[in-house]
Formats: sequence, structure tokens, C-alpha cells
Amino acid sequence: MTPNLALLLLAVTLGGCATHPRPDAIEVADPGRLLSAQRLVSVDGLRPCNDGTVRTLQIDPSQPINILVHGCNGSTGKFHALAEVLAFHGQQSACFEYDDRDSLMVSSGQLAHTVDTLAQHLDTPKITVIGHSMGGLVARKALIENAPNPLRNTQIDLRLVTVSAPFSGIAAARMCAAPALRIATIGLNDLACWLISGDNWYEITSSSDFIQHPGRLIPQVRSHLKVVTDERGTCRRRDDAGQCIEDDYIFSLDEQRYPLVTLAPRTTDVEVPAGHVEIVGESGVTPYKLIDIFQHQGIVRATPPERQSAFQQLLAQLYGR
Repeated sequence: MTPNLALLLLAVTLGGCATHPRPDAIEVADPGRLLSAQRLVSVDGLRPCNDGTVRTLQIDPSQPINILVHGCNGSTGKFHALAEVLAFHGQQSACFEYDDRDSLMVSSGQLAHTVDTLAQHLDTPKITVIGHSMGGLVARKALIENAPNPLRNTQIDLRLVTVSAPFSGIAAARMCAAPALRIATIGLNDLACWLISGDNWYEITSSSDFIQHPGRLIPQVRSHLKVVTDERGTCRRRDDAGQCIEDDYIFSLDEQRYPLVTLAPRTTDVEVPAGHVEIVGESGVTPYKLIDIFQHQGIVRATPPERQSAFQQLLAQLYGR
């Protein structure tokens, strides 16, 4: 593979590793808010799960809360619908806002600080951190021991959920870490990789310390649900004739599995055949598979039989089906 082709593949991969904001998102102040939420709080790095200008959260401090972490090229608005799904089941949510071109170590440190700060506003802090794609890397690294900027509150009851996260590094970025190529190009290879990915350009490769030494989860994390998507043969868009014109394949199973993460204590690995965007949903694509996994694993409460019809109506409203 030529260096130019490798960089092109990296650009394509990073351009699609997370869903994009829905232009037709329903405008509400805070889609993750519960009816019982009465306290207004401002936490650096947290905001409602939409793309609006309001960043103040309205929470119920007596209830657990979910923090949703988007991937690269994503936004907090991409989790608007999922926050609505969680709220329907009585679970409040907020979204972590960060620059996906920053170093992943920087972003994970910011997330750890955000979790610490949010916990101060909760009566009995119970927090579930849910990260998709690259957001899964940020989420797990925020919750490890011996981090440069660690989470300090030892009293938080934490759960971690990662979805389609490339824990073995992004294969398309492997040329960014090739020593011979980096030397031969006198730094131009590094510059090109930085232009594509930003300060995390080396961290996302399989050669980086970030990937090779994922760290051990802090004791406060009682479980890590790791959702792995088998994205082979998936399709995101089809033409009028039914032919696939944009696939939904971003990361392979090998990219999503790394023994030091997969086999870590308190980690449950669940594999599902689903596309990278399909798993979290977008307009016209309802994330039934993710909801089913979440409910079976206790992340989302079961839908009461008497509310099934209302839930299906909400899904149709949110996802256009």
C-alpha cells in the first residue's frame, strides 16, 4: 500500500467513524431531562444532548445520570434521540462536549474532571458513562488507575459502556506509525497525519502507548459493557434500485478487540451484527439492537408492557419510522 493511499484510507475512516448531527433533530431544551428534574447546574464539558446554545442542565440530584460521549466528527446532538429513549425509561442523561482533534489523553482527563464535578451535584452519585466509537476510547481512559489527570472521587458508583470502540487502534492509521516512512518523509508523514486527525494522530495507532497500555479500571467502575459491532456487509445508504452506495463498515472486529481490554476484570464483551452508525441510530435507522442489548444488560430499564405502544410511537417520532 502506498503512503498516499494509506492516508486516504485514514481520512475516509476518520470522516465516518461517528454519526453526524441530524439536521432535523427535534428542538427541545434538554432531551435527557426527567419530569422530576428541578436543579439547574452548569458543569464544564457537559451540556444537554442537542446542538443548541443552552449548556445548563436541569437534573434530579436524587437519580442516577448517564454521560454520553460522541466519537470523531460527532456532536452532542447525535445523542439527542438516545437521550430521549433513556428519559422515556426514567433515566436522565447529559452529553460530554470535547474537541475530537485534541489528544485523547487530554480529552479523557477533561472527562474525568467532568465526572468528578457532576458527582458533587448528586445526592448519591451513580453515573454511567457511555462512549461510541472514538468516544469509547476517551470514556475508558478517563476511568483508569494511574492516569495523569485521574478521577478523584472514590465514592462514585460508576458503570462504563463502550460501543464500537477501536481498542486495538485504527488499522487505517497504521502508516502514521511506520518508523521507516516517518524517517523517509522527514516529518511530512507526521504532518499529514496531524492534518487529518489532529493531536491524537499517533494515539489512535496500534503502536501508541495509549493503545498498548490501556490501563486498569479504577475500583469505582463496577462493570464495563463492551459492545462490539460486526460491521461486515452492512449498508448505510442505498439507491432507488436497492444497491448500496455507502457502506456502514468502519472498524473490524480485530480493531475493536484488544486482550488487555476485552479480558479485563468486570468487562462483558457482547458482539452484535450491526453497522457502525446503525448501532446508535440516525434518521430512518432505529437502534433496536443497541436498545435490546442495553435492556438485557441492565443499562436501560425494561419497557413496561403497558407502555410498549407509546415507546414505539416515540421511536417512530425520533428516528422517522
